[in-house]
Amino acid sequence: MTSPQSSPTPASVLDLAPVVPVVVVEDAADAVPLARALVAGGLPAIEVTLRTPAAVDAIRAIAREVPDAVVGAGTLITPEQVTEVVAAGARFLVSPGWTDALLAAMRASGVPFLPGVSTTSEVVALLERGVREMKFFPAEAAGGTAYLKALAAPLPQARFCPTGGIGPASAPEYLALPNVGCVGGSWMLPKDAVAGRDWGRVEALAREAAALSAGATCR
Repeated sequence: MTSPQSSPTPASVLDLAPVVPVVVVEDAADAVPLARALVAGGLPAIEVTLRTPAAVDAIRAIAREVPDAVVGAGTLITPEQVTEVVAAGARFLVSPGWTDALLAAMRASGVPFLPGVSTTSEVVALLERGVREMKFFPAEAAGGTAYLKALAAPLPQARFCPTGGIGPASAPEYLALPNVGCVGGSWMLPKDAVAGRDWGRVEALAREAAALSAGATCR
């Protein structure tokens, strides 16, 4: 059972902020100060990836102790993981790819979700199933802005959060596309800053990322 949340579950992950931090938490004790730094910098939507044993505990701690954060879970690949992270307090779900079983579990969860795609056929298959918001992954390796631009004309109803290889220099190019709602990235979480618990630096980098818009770059 999760604790009460200060704000409702978002209708769309894509409209919360221009950038969604993609977070790998090695130590659950770092989850709350890290999330507070990101929120203070203007990035309330936080994707905690299920890449470490600490991930679910991190989601639970953020959901309980950082009410202004909208914490989500990423790298979901099984229906069982969906159940586990929603019980821990995840308020949105992100997968690197999808199957019908995984999609059914995410849909049944009651929270917004972004199934991962990297091909036109996957996008069409999701549209056929009534899903219009997706993660484009791995963005740079799968064709980047040129690929997404090519999809916009034949498939204008699909909207994306590109993730994978995106940094402060390329993010504005993605955000300029009509079918991109936000981008995912981890550049505001340098490994040395997180390891050294330099939350002030994380907050400053988050603030720069939150200020990004189409055609703008971080200084």
